Amino acid sequence: QVQLVESGGGLVQPGGSLRLSCAASRSIFSIYIMNWYRQAPGKERELVATITSGGTTDYVGSVKGRFAISADNTKNTVYLQMHSLEPEDTAVYYCNARHTVFRTLTYWGQGTQVTVSS
Repeated sequence: QVQLVESGGGLVQPGGSLRLSCAASRSIFSIYIMNWYRQAPGKERELVATITSGGTTDYVGSVKGRFAISADNTKNTVYLQMHSLEPEDTAVYYCNARHTVFRTLTYWGQGTQVTVSS
């Protein structure tokens, strides 16, 4: 079992920055792909960013150049650094871990609210 705990959400003005954190209950990054998803009101959950055990990253087009995902293995923590935030980025952001081999083995955090508004 793995627990994921997100933090760092909040209210920010357009153009501002936030850094989200996702702390895992144990060391998993070597065998799990780590993802950040988001879900805005009335919309489906969307994959925002991914980082593999080898450090390869990928992003949905709408956040490329503005968001950066990273992992600190010593702290069992994944980060999502968000810059140039837009009202369209408003959503609940969820951390997700998916096993690299057993793809149905997946864990979710409880989510953290990000609101971009003036």
